[in-house]
Amino acid sequence: MANQQETWTVLRILARSKEFLVQKGVENARLESEWMLCAVLGLDRMGLYVNFDKPLTDVELAGYRDMVTRRGRREPLQYILGSQEFMGMEFEVSPAVLIPRHDTEVLVAEAVARAGGEGSLLDIGVGSGCVTVALASALPKATVSGVDSSPQALALAQKNADKLGVAIALYEGSLFGPFTGRRFDLIVSNPPYIPTADLETLQPEVRDYEPLQALDGGADGLDFYRLIVPAAPGHLSHGGWLLFEVGIGQAEAVREMLGRTGFSELFVAKDPNGIDRVVGGRLL
Repeated sequence: MANQQETWTVLRILARSKEFLVQKGVENARLESEWMLCAVLGLDRMGLYVNFDKPLTDVELAGYRDMVTRRGRREPLQYILGSQEFMGMEFEVSPAVLIPRHDTEVLVAEAVARAGGEGSLLDIGVGSGCVTVALASALPKATVSGVDSSPQALALAQKNADKLGVAIALYEGSLFGPFTGRRFDLIVSNPPYIPTADLETLQPEVRDYEPLQALDGGADGLDFYRLIVPAAPGHLSHGGWLLFEVGIGQAEAVREMLGRTGFSELFVAKDPNGIDRVVGGRLL
């Protein structure tokens, strides 16, 4: 990217980085260049703007070049920076977990609206802990548990909970495996829901870097719903809710599964883009 004998000011390196990332097919190349340089220099974006003429040291330049090179390989910006904002909180992320999406905030909001402020909640598929921690933060009187089959994900989720000052109970296992005989007032899940054949069509950032096991939902993307829905009544209290995030075009199929299994008060909620994103029902 640069000859270290040259003087690279903030403005000059940003222009060069934008050009490089545009060539690599990165959207929002200028903005992402700024975010990475903010991380290297310990500045916010306003700090960059008032320091356009500041030359980078060799150490700063080397660190920045490494970040931009990684982004040019289409590694997600969030993995490079190590965090992602969700529900107003900053979550540490790594390639062991999916990057939190703002669409998933709809799942949290719908769960909080039905939780009644307390009771026991379960998040199936904890990942970074964004949903589990957000629920515990919004419902401090509730008991919030989470389960994931990945010990790396659980360790990261616990780290995020500790940093954000919320208490959650995490369990390693598959679906309801660790909860024999236990019932919850509300269960949420954002399971893998990408149809297997569609994985190759995803953006390189997702396809090549995010954990496959957290994406692949089987032939039609519905494998995990078929496992969770019929088992959920054995782990829900009377009047308990089951809520899912779903992929594009999956809402009606999941809604029908819930109806056939005895759930009522069925609902579908849209994300900010108008896509059916959350499906849920109540066990009476």
